[in-house]
Amino acid sequence: MTEVLFPLLSEKDPDAEGVVATWFVQDGERVAEGDLLAEVAVDKVDVEISAPAAGVVRLLAKEGDALVQGVLIARIE
Repeated sequence: MTEVLFPLLSEKDPDAEGVVATWFVQDGERVAEGDLLAEVAVDKVDVEISAPAAGVVRLLAKEGDALVQGVLIARIE
């Protein structure tokens, strides 16, 4: 199992909250390593997250959820 974490986008404030702006995959969808999973945002910074491994993605956060950077947002089984 591989964890997908909300990236650290604000080094000045590592406890800053961000949001999952968009999921590009559905819960239970099979993904390949490198597939685009989500776009996340902190302040005015948007970043795309790619799958770090191949497998079935299990989403743990919803679009619009306010999350602290570094938290688990999905797993790939």
